[in-house]
Amino acid sequence: METGNMSFPNAFALLGFSEFPWLERPLSAVVLVSYILTLLGNSSIILLSLVDPRLQKPMYFFLDNLSLLDLSVTCTIVPQLLTNLWGPDKTIAAWGCITQLYVYTWVGTTECALLAVMAIDRYVAICKPLQYTLIMRPWVCVKMAAASWCSGLASSLLQATLTLQLPFCGHHTLDHFFCEVPVLIKLACGDTTSNDLAMVVGNIPFAMLAPLLVVISYTFIARAILKLPSAEGRHKALSTCSSHLLVVTLSHLLVVTLFFGPGIYMYLQPPSKTSQAKFMSFFYCVITPILNPLIYTLRNKDVQTAWKRILQSQGRLKSWKPR
Repeated sequence: METGNMSFPNAFALLGFSEFPWLERPLSAVVLVSYILTLLGNSSIILLSLVDPRLQKPMYFFLDNLSLLDLSVTCTIVPQLLTNLWGPDKTIAAWGCITQLYVYTWVGTTECALLAVMAIDRYVAICKPLQYTLIMRPWVCVKMAAASWCSGLASSLLQATLTLQLPFCGHHTLDHFFCEVPVLIKLACGDTTSNDLAMVVGNIPFAMLAPLLVVISYTFIARAILKLPSAEGRHKALSTCSSHLLVVTLSHLLVVTLFFGPGIYMYLQPPSKTSQAKFMSFFYCVITPILNPLIYTLRNKDVQTAWKRILQSQGRLKSWKPR
């Protein structure tokens, strides 16, 4: 085997959804609409929390981080996906593949950790309301968010770097619409034992411990709410965490199922049976980033009030005329 054949290729061919040619056009329309909504929705949440003092709270600080993660994975993967769906050229340069590999792994693992952190924030808000401002101080929130980002980065560096060191032996075709760890591992022709171990061990804190922490936090929240003496008190407590409960329930299930699930599925299944995993990854990369801004816009009164204040101020500025 020649050394040149084992080097990292200059480009990869992404098969994407080419086995469903009739689906590419309508799928590109869905991707484009989702891309625009994701950019507008998540950017709006970040801008709202920056300009409105009432949204400068721990809950919205973590939501800003979540929106930033969604923007990162969307801007890294969706433009290349649109290019592949619109044109005959379905290749991706080596630098683009490496970027997707690191960013996707970093964002997916960080998002799992961040959703667990957000569940802890809601636990403190509901179960220890009098101590909330003391416990969830700004510097504490920054440390918790930084721990989520750094843990995800460490996992990404470990898994992606080990993957890039594998010999590919001239195989440059990926049966997927972007570059991720399990797909590239399938392409390798050398020993992948260390990669398998790194993928399993590296994902345990995010695929198992993080969801467990969410379940434990909301179990304590449910117990605290049920112990309240009045129905009015229970309703008020539920209203303060209903939006976050929805986003955690939907997003966390999607993150764990549609990020780690497809990776494990695609690695264990033969290449001819990867269509389902591709569609699962599609939902995580394209649909999931829309959920957070939609849920918080439709269900959260603070965000709705902030939008009304901004729109009203804009209306007053337009109606004012200098004399």
